[in-house]
Amino acid sequence: MSSGLPPNLPTRRRVLTGAAGAGLALIAAPGMLRRAAAQSWRAGDPFSLGVAAGAPRPDGFVLWTRLAPEPLASNPETPGGMSGGDVPVGYEIATDPAMRDVVRRGVASAEQAFAYSVHLDVAGLRPGRSYWYRFTNGDAVSRIGRAVTLPAPGATPDKLRFGFVSCSNYEHGYFSGYRHLADENPEFVLYLGDYIYEYIEERRPVVRRHSDGIEAATLPTYRNRYAQYKLDPDLQRLHAEVPALVTWDDHEVQDDYADKWGKFFDDPAQFLIRRAAAYRAFYEHMPVRPILSRPEGPIMRIYDRFGFGDLIEISMIDGRQYRSREACYTPPNKGGTHLESNESCAERRDAGRTMLGFAQEAWLNSNLGHSKARWNLIAQDVLMAQLGIKQDSGFGFSTDDWDGYPANRGRLLKRIHDSQVSNPVVVGGDAHSFFANDLRLDFDDPSSAVVATEFVGTSISSYGPPYDLIAKALPDNPHVHFFESRRRGYTCVDLERAHMQVRMQAVSDATDPKAEVATLKAFAVEAGRPGVVGA
Repeated sequence: MSSGLPPNLPTRRRVLTGAAGAGLALIAAPGMLRRAAAQSWRAGDPFSLGVAAGAPRPDGFVLWTRLAPEPLASNPETPGGMSGGDVPVGYEIATDPAMRDVVRRGVASAEQAFAYSVHLDVAGLRPGRSYWYRFTNGDAVSRIGRAVTLPAPGATPDKLRFGFVSCSNYEHGYFSGYRHLADENPEFVLYLGDYIYEYIEERRPVVRRHSDGIEAATLPTYRNRYAQYKLDPDLQRLHAEVPALVTWDDHEVQDDYADKWGKFFDDPAQFLIRRAAAYRAFYEHMPVRPILSRPEGPIMRIYDRFGFGDLIEISMIDGRQYRSREACYTPPNKGGTHLESNESCAERRDAGRTMLGFAQEAWLNSNLGHSKARWNLIAQDVLMAQLGIKQDSGFGFSTDDWDGYPANRGRLLKRIHDSQVSNPVVVGGDAHSFFANDLRLDFDDPSSAVVATEFVGTSISSYGPPYDLIAKALPDNPHVHFFESRRRGYTCVDLERAHMQVRMQAVSDATDPKAEVATLKAFAVEAGRPGVVGA
């Protein structure tokens, strides 16, 4: 469970239990079919939390829902108002949004052990197309959702639209950015972390309250936090209409945590109990593959890669579970994000420190070295470019993003440079700000080679950092072409073989549920030329 240990690769037991949960749909007995058709739901809509699709492959995808007729029920023995054993849930998959041409139907299992969530791992479909689906149980029918299969290996698609989002604090505002992103009709959305927030806001203005009134730290409270977010109509719509690729950042567990080290110096063994609860709740609410991501205590693999023909390969990265503890982690106030200079914290630059864990780092290096795709995207949770803030004692660097792990960043950028991977682009979240950056082989040398391009998206609703503080530092960070922390929104990417266009979309007011949206800034990356164009 420490940063250097290998992540949880599928074991024989994991394969068998994953197949039991997912494959049940394909071998449903007549009795299960009758049970799925017989239930009457007078107490509430069992599909109150909506539907979602994700983890696409050329022949299939994962379909998700969770039965919750009382979505915010507080009794841990009856999550979502449910009790008893696993529940059979009917499903249909069609080639049209009206569900007239049904090509697959069967019964999946809503697993009691995972709060009656369904992770239906579908296979055997045609590549490179949209499908529509719905779930049923008794007299209840879910909304219709859309899923996609990836293009077949060797396919040569010409273009692709996708979006990426992060940092949706329910208490800080509404999720209108999700609604406007759905209007853009992307093929998929990258969720780059801080999907929920665990804490209760006590210092800044609150737009709407977290339902429990306490910080999420146990399985029931994490479940309720996800349920409250899933009830948001804009988030439900985006999940129903656009498939998801997901990773996490810190607030899915605790602000600024690193592996087993919490922000407030909790005993690591106790913190891992909390992490196990948080990871379990994450699994219960996300369309991830059960055979890969079913949690085992505080361990859950979420990193994965997805290829869209030869156009783009996307590596989804886990930047929290395997990282070394934050540099100079010392009580009473250096457990969370803090600035450290080279002089104040030599540990920050230690060559043995890792953001990704060495097993995941090797996996990513292999991806980059063997990719044949025209574009290669690394999707992860935090700012990768160096951002030095001038202080009396010299430049200070954040300990929580890649500046806290410069040796790992250096290894990754050198790998990108040496392997000559085609058109590398990094996207991230966490900063509650828009950034457009050149990623240099050596950030301390302005003449160093630009090896990749980075775009960081602002938050959906979370308050941004002080604008003036970072704006003042930009002349000392010439690789940063654009920064804006005063606006909330999302990022939309239009990819073609010759170039990538990136639009930073800002909502008019995150505290207004009917907020409008406009393009704040647009950038491009030209194939064969790393770095930001159009600043």
